Amino acid sequence: MKLNLRNPLVFFDLETTGTNVSLDRIIEICYLKVFPNGNDVAKTMRINPGMHIPEESTAIHGIKDEDVANCPTFKEVAQEIANDIEGCDIAGFNSNRFDVPVLVEEFLRADVDIDMTKRKFVDVQVIYHKLEQRTLSAAYKFYCHKNLDDAHSAEADTRATYEVLKAQLDLYPNVLENDISFLSEYSSFTKNVDFAGRIIYDDKGIETFNFGKYKGHHVMDVLKRDPGYYSWILGGDFTLNTKNVLTKIRLRESGLSK
Repeated sequence: MKLNLRNPLVFFDLETTGTNVSLDRIIEICYLKVFPNGNDVAKTMRINPGMHIPEESTAIHGIKDEDVANCPTFKEVAQEIANDIEGCDIAGFNSNRFDVPVLVEEFLRADVDIDMTKRKFVDVQVIYHKLEQRTLSAAYKFYCHKNLDDAHSAEADTRATYEVLKAQLDLYPNVLENDISFLSEYSSFTKNVDFAGRIIYDDKGIETFNFGKYKGHHVMDVLKRDPGYYSWILGGDFTLNTKNVLTKIRLRESGLSK
């Protein structure tokens, strides 16, 4: 089924030095930009992460330090990537929990000003898990009736995700709507305030902590009751995006925001 798009939709996949959103870095990015008329264009980049690629990560994606030694850093290509995805909605496989937060962190480190909060995000894995409970390779086999060669290659995973989403729309016409707003809502577990999901909106639209001892408590109630919690988060192993969002909430509620 051809996707019903109002805006271009960018499917993307990352290979990284590890799975820590705050600390690990991108070493390969592939994105497939699908236009409303059905045309698409793909781009793949290898990135020098500026750190050692652990052997356990290399065992998954096959990329070693020497493979990216002469590649640009993310900061050197960040603006190009931002320009390519400007005005587009975003899709991926496990992208809401990992790829999107990692990409946002890299943009923040590179000082590239790109507002991702206005995008719609479609996570094909969430749709799959809600309906079938499998991995990308199994999803590709199940929906597209083909084996996924070169799994954990960013380009192969990106195009497979695009094909799986189209097949999902064909298979579940009574459940899924061919509409990015619907798919974005359907593939979200929570209504995140930050991309890592540390702060979410509750059913009344109030920012609420989604982790730790204050999970389920309103952010401003906690900051008023325990002011040191703000400093603890700013000094802790949290994403830059989470820290920025928390600061904006604090400034807004104190009347200091512009």
